[in-house]
Amino acid sequence: MISAMGVAESLAGIQLEAVEAWIAEHAPSLKPPFEWTRLRGGHSNLTYRIQDSVGAQAVVRRPPLGKLLPKAHDMGREFKIISALSPLGMPVAPPLGFCEDPEVTGAPFYVMGYVEGEPLHIKRDAGKIPQENRLAVGHSFVDILAELHSFEPEKIGLGDLGRPDAYVARQLKRWYGSWNASRDAAGIDLPVVDELHDYLVSHLPEQERGKVVHGDYGLHNCLVLPEGRISCLLDWEISTLGDPLADLAYAMNSWTEPGEPMPPKANAVTDAPGFITRDEMLERYAEKSGRDVSQIPYYRAFNFWKTTCIIQGVYARYQLGQKSTEGIDLEYLYKGIHRASSLSTKLVESL
Repeated sequence: MISAMGVAESLAGIQLEAVEAWIAEHAPSLKPPFEWTRLRGGHSNLTYRIQDSVGAQAVVRRPPLGKLLPKAHDMGREFKIISALSPLGMPVAPPLGFCEDPEVTGAPFYVMGYVEGEPLHIKRDAGKIPQENRLAVGHSFVDILAELHSFEPEKIGLGDLGRPDAYVARQLKRWYGSWNASRDAAGIDLPVVDELHDYLVSHLPEQERGKVVHGDYGLHNCLVLPEGRISCLLDWEISTLGDPLADLAYAMNSWTEPGEPMPPKANAVTDAPGFITRDEMLERYAEKSGRDVSQIPYYRAFNFWKTTCIIQGVYARYQLGQKSTEGIDLEYLYKGIHRASSLSTKLVESL
């Protein structure tokens, strides 16, 4: 922990005196000086927990250091989303203040309330939740997603979050372009990806007008309490307007069930006993949302196909030397490309 009033130490991306002065002015419920603790995770954004002079806690979040893509790590976007959802009773961190002036600490940043709870990343994390409460985790998980998809974006101030039409069609075009662009660098000849693309394009279900989707909805982006309730949904970085069933399918694809011969996600927390099954998840979502979920195998196939393209792009950057391979298991990535395409194929064959 570091305090601006103590030994002169630096935190990555944080000019302590300037940031604390800004917080004191724009988030007056917090009383400096602060103790700072770096939090891990969050799509490489720099995230810190702060504790003020009277014990109140909050979180400060800013982009990573270095040159960024124009639309990446948009702090204003994240703050806008939680500011819109918080008054609706959605479990998001309370928005406290957004600084768009990069002169303060080198980049925009925002401050949000601190929420108790634990993210669940891998199987051993299931031990944080008593087995008798894990069913409730699944119910809370589904209910929150159904509620998110119930809002009309224009009515809650998020109508400009993205294009409201043709979400899956645009995603198919984007990620197939990525696949083709990285095909030679990756050195992977996988004709099934082309075949899956053609099938998914020709069998595209009718798209409803876009709703707010999280884009990376999983227990790794939720804070969960021991009693089985999700207390906070985090990381709205890639949230947009999209097809709710694509959001649901993404969540289902990472929801591994115990004993699966080809698990969609290795070492998943839901591989531990006590969680709801994917079928139960789908049934509960249909009940809560009122949506027709009969096309969910298509959406799950689409998400696995998209995952195939994403992993290949990452793999290609390693092959080109654009990213350091230190500590990276390239063989695992290579197998991941084939596993995701195989899971997509299996779902298409079930249609």
